[in-house]
Amino acid sequence: MPAARRTLAATTTLLALLTTAAPAVAAAPAVVQAPNATSHLHGGGVLNSTSGNWSGYAATGGKFTSVSASWVQPSVSCSGTSTWSSFWVGIDGDGSNSVEQTGSEADCSGGSPVYSSWYEMYPAYPVNFSGTVRAGDHFTASVTTNGSGSFTLTLADTTEGWSHTVNKSLKSAALASAEVIAEAPSSSTGVLPLSKFGTVAFTGSSANGQAIGTFSPDRITMASGGTTKASTSSLSGGSAFSVTWKHS
Repeated sequence: MPAARRTLAATTTLLALLTTAAPAVAAAPAVVQAPNATSHLHGGGVLNSTSGNWSGYAATGGKFTSVSASWVQPSVSCSGTSTWSSFWVGIDGDGSNSVEQTGSEADCSGGSPVYSSWYEMYPAYPVNFSGTVRAGDHFTASVTTNGSGSFTLTLADTTEGWSHTVNKSLKSAALASAEVIAEAPSSSTGVLPLSKFGTVAFTGSSANGQAIGTFSPDRITMASGGTTKASTSSLSGGSAFSVTWKHS
């Protein structure tokens, strides 16, 4: 049951923030959303699931103390409709009610793209990083923990030349999963329309220092009401895959 990650402010407030903020600043958070359920089907050593807001891979079935991956910030195609998307790595969230995560954002407001970056210790509100984010930037991200409630979250934009590391505590973290995910963020009214981001390629996806494919991970397809919103490719080399936008 993936938890909703970026729970954003009510739509009118969110749009005002997006249109007035600098490109590197994302919207403000608000109320917590309920988790979205997935259904698991076994096949070929990999679980296959659907989620209303996640697409990517989640390693489960053990205790996870680290996760990392790299990706290139997608360029979003914007029309008159406001849309949202995020790309991140995290621990927990697939079957637990917390997620310790960091990543980037690609939204559309007023027909224009808005790119940003952040970290979040869900269910606490997300925090935006300073630093310019542009389409085509190369990101690397990691979340690690000592297993006793202390977390280190690191996000680097190697194209722009900045990096942020934060140290946080969450004693209640279950450490039950590790994810590399593309997501449709949520507001107080539910999952928001997904930005048309094309395809995002994740590389070097690892959990506990090993390729994420080592753990017979859960391959998650984003779908709602019979409509596939984003599809997840098979793993290459156990650690590389892509997520492709299908529908808002």
